[in-house]
Amino acid sequence: MAQYFHIHQTNPQYRLIKQAVEIIRTGGLVAYPTDSSYALGCHLDDKRAVDRIRRIRRIDRHHNFTLVAADMKQISQFAKIDNQQYRLIKSLTPGPYTFILNAKRLVPNRLVHPKRRTIGIRIPDHAIVHALLDELGEPIMSSSLILPDADMAMGDPDEIRRQLEHDVDLVIDGGWIADTPSTVIDWHLDSLSIVRAGAGDVAFLQER
Repeated sequence: MAQYFHIHQTNPQYRLIKQAVEIIRTGGLVAYPTDSSYALGCHLDDKRAVDRIRRIRRIDRHHNFTLVAADMKQISQFAKIDNQQYRLIKSLTPGPYTFILNAKRLVPNRLVHPKRRTIGIRIPDHAIVHALLDELGEPIMSSSLILPDADMAMGDPDEIRRQLEHDVDLVIDGGWIADTPSTVIDWHLDSLSIVRAGAGDVAFLQER
């Protein structure tokens, strides 16, 4: 049965953050809040935990996982980013956007799109996420918490606990969040396209 931590949205308790990160480091699967909805997260080197996310969400190998990172420096270690991409991503983050970019060679094959070799990257604007990343020292492998056959992501920690307490190792209660996932922008080719319209405003596209 999953542990359940109530962590303050704007002033996360370090003791609980440290315990949560230890769960991630030792192979645990965590449901945690972001600036758009809740997400499932695990250590990026943990194949078993990634497979658990696939089972919960019923997603196949063609689903792009997302590296939730602290900053552009972390992202550039895993994704290929040119100057134009860097400027736009920098201007929109931290925020509720996921960018699909070409992955670098060091990214394990199980985490990238099998044909395109792309990876999702994200820098959320949420104190709990920043605290987790600061303590972990590397990105969290993540996927929006959207259950099979659901139209929206999950934003109620009590409901997450009720439905997933036997499927995850920890639920971080960071309060209720809108059930709208991040906006997904595919930019692995020369032009960008909106894959999923979500919490992030896309008005900037009209200026391009």
